[in-house]
Amino acid sequence: MTSYRHSFLITLLASSLALTACKDDKPAPYVPNAPTNSTTFKNPLLPAGPDPWVYRKDNTYYYMSTTGGDITIRKTAKMSELASGVSTVVWTPQQAGINQRDLWAPELYSFDGKWYIYYSADPFCCAGHRVHVLENASADPTTGTWVYKGRIASPNQDLWAIDGTVLEQNGKRYLIWSGHEIEATSEQRLYISEMSNPWTLVGPRVQLSKPDFSWETIGDPDVNEGPEILKHGDKTFLVYSASHCSTDDYALGMLTASATADPMLPSSWTKTPTPVFTKNPANQAYGPGHNGFFQSKDGTEDWIIYHANPQTGQGCGNQRSPRIQKFTWNADGTPNFGTPVALGTELKKPSGE
Repeated sequence: MTSYRHSFLITLLASSLALTACKDDKPAPYVPNAPTNSTTFKNPLLPAGPDPWVYRKDNTYYYMSTTGGDITIRKTAKMSELASGVSTVVWTPQQAGINQRDLWAPELYSFDGKWYIYYSADPFCCAGHRVHVLENASADPTTGTWVYKGRIASPNQDLWAIDGTVLEQNGKRYLIWSGHEIEATSEQRLYISEMSNPWTLVGPRVQLSKPDFSWETIGDPDVNEGPEILKHGDKTFLVYSASHCSTDDYALGMLTASATADPMLPSSWTKTPTPVFTKNPANQAYGPGHNGFFQSKDGTEDWIIYHANPQTGQGCGNQRSPRIQKFTWNADGTPNFGTPVALGTELKKPSGE
């Protein structure tokens, strides 16, 4: 999630999602995603889509991003053809009789035969945003009824929180999120807490990371947010976004732990001192961040999805478009995300498409 610090004005966009951070935002240039042949595609996948998330179940990919006023799922069999996928608004707080605003960074999961969505919203109380949980027992998350399960927070530590994501390790589930140390601060840190069920935290929250390095403290406030889990071999990676989204220098950082370590112990995690994915002005990628991960349909390739602005100075608004690219692995087992590829470049479709 990006830490917006603005009250957003929701408007309709002809193509899809809506979220505008300031009145003078100019429309992002959109490179049509129609491939020149059956084996390639071009970024961006959509003209807008801050905080993109992808979850795969069976042969279907479910895509979500920040819209501001509702929660929408876009469904597709091929990530390279996301633009033609069916988009469904699955929940709005007004329909549920719940008073919330500024819905950000939804993430979809399938746990124990049910679907869950974790999202951030301001419930008009308690000094701002919290992470909230929805549940759906239908086989298809774009159908059936989504039930609001409430705010998810550590006991006695219900402080400002956004960008909830779930880690499964050693037979347990954990929520990881971006939050404030105390109510009076604006600095964002990464926290973890064990889950007793998909909507309840037990025990304390533990801090895993705070903005330490100069590349994490560009803009105001200092930010660690958008945590996402990536597993490979005997390692668990926590990839997060750092610096403020209002800057071109929003970038990805990384923590690494053993796949069998206790993730509640800060000593289990090692922080990479340099960013692992940064802006590329020559390729129209400013402020790349708030990513997700997925595999190709045949399971042979690893892909990252992220948002970036096509022009400098566009900040936290709806100019941020979702982009995907394949990444590789270094000899030491760490991911190599490379650099953001240029808009409009023909890329080979994910294997199996």
